[in-house]
Amino acid sequence: MATVRYLVKDVGEAVAFYTGHLGFGLKQQFGPAMAILTRQDLALWLAGPAASAARAMPDGRTPEPGGWNRIVVEVEDLAALVAGLRGQGVRFRNDVIEGPGGRQILCEDPSGNVVELFEAR
Repeated sequence: MATVRYLVKDVGEAVAFYTGHLGFGLKQQFGPAMAILTRQDLALWLAGPAASAARAMPDGRTPEPGGWNRIVVEVEDLAALVAGLRGQGVRFRNDVIEGPGGRQILCEDPSGNVVELFEAR
């Protein structure tokens, strides 16, 4: 199983997004500091501002959510999922694009972390 950690602004809000929209299950939650979610062979660790992962680095930089690295969630019907998510106010960074292996679009969780939704051909 692969494990990915995302820093989030609000753990509860992030848990609701991933479980409510993208089919993740809640495995464990440590109050507002951290939650562990799973989907197939992926464990997603959501670390809030109170988590040790959010502490400043020795050089003073502070980890924060967002950026362009992302997890990829494979879906069966991309068009239907995107329409439903848009109707619920989920933010997208682009429109659906076609590539050699399928179609994809980038959405954001409530903290601005990127999730690629991918439908294989």
